[in-house]
Amino acid sequence: MSFIFYFRAKFYAAQIALAIQHLHNYGIIYRDLKPENILIDTDGYLKLADFGMAKRIKDNEKAMSFCGTPEYLSPEIIKGTGHDKATDWWSFGTIL
Repeated sequence: MSFIFYFRAKFYAAQIALAIQHLHNYGIIYRDLKPENILIDTDGYLKLADFGMAKRIKDNEKAMSFCGTPEYLSPEIIKGTGHDKATDWWSFGTIL
């Protein structure tokens, strides 16, 4: 039974990674990745919800606002040094 859960976890992780990468391809940082903002549909596919903190940034630009959920914040947001797409990958890692 754990074999099935292993592949399901990989499937979900891949979907989250693809969603984040898709946003980043359009210059959008999500900035609030957490389990509460990941929905699952009846076919087992994940959807990102709540784009209230998402922001479009240009290449090499950094956002300076303090936003997100404390448990999933990247060090850049906490320190206030400016953050970019890497902040979404940090949150993704905390979920994994």
